[in-house]
Amino acid sequence: MDYSSSALPWTLESLNFADIDVARVRHNEDLFLLLCGASFVESGSDLYTHNLIEHFDGDLELQSWLRDHWEHEEMQHGRALAGYVRHVWPEFDWNAGFQAFWNDYGALCTNEQLEPSRGLELAARCVVETGTASLYRALNDIVDEPVLKQLTNNIKSDEVRHYKHFYQAFLRYREQERLGRYKIFRAVLRRVNEIRNEDSDIALRHVFNQCYPHHKDNKAEFQKVAGPAQALLRRHIPAEMTVKMLLKPLSLPPRLQQSLEKPLARISERLFLN
Repeated sequence: MDYSSSALPWTLESLNFADIDVARVRHNEDLFLLLCGASFVESGSDLYTHNLIEHFDGDLELQSWLRDHWEHEEMQHGRALAGYVRHVWPEFDWNAGFQAFWNDYGALCTNEQLEPSRGLELAARCVVETGTASLYRALNDIVDEPVLKQLTNNIKSDEVRHYKHFYQAFLRYREQERLGRYKIFRAVLRRVNEIRNEDSDIALRHVFNQCYPHHKDNKAEFQKVAGPAQALLRRHIPAEMTVKMLLKPLSLPPRLQQSLEKPLARISERLFLN
């Protein structure tokens, strides 16, 4: 893609919310939870984009891409998902739910959470993009409503492209910083655990709290509601794609890579969902 152009690969105007087949999705609480949780995380993209821009001070090429492309595309994901949720479930107070989510999640989005090494942070970004690409690929497999099918496919394609861009930058810094496989593996593992323990849990918890204020902070009730949604997503996680994307920064010998892919694919759903 030509990164000298600021044109978005797709626009909100290409989605006609008036064409949504509301009856096909309105009853699906699991889908509502997953979409709304994703809309919260994506809508906070501007803060962690700014953290990354600061982290890569002096790398004008990467900073330009983060500021002029990545941030705009991520924020568009948030606007599109929020718009879809508002159209199908207008009774849900999205703004109030997002504000409560942001009060928790925003406190975690600090420069101190980034890897001290630029190369290792780029390896960690590959993990994040793997998670989001897998999430939207799974959602795309789950849904049959045409507008949502188009939206999740658009976002999935963006996330795969973002992964490729972060990976190319990672290769450059890996050479500059002489990063060994063990350090890269540790960074990848750390970010996998952070995704699993923080992002999706916080987002789903605040969707739940907004829907069921009388059960706020009740872990048993939260699991009763969120558990089926997480299980639905887990059944559709593209295991083979997820594992290949996670292992790529390690540059393993082909024979070792092949021997690891199958056993890791069987447990890949645990990487992003408890």
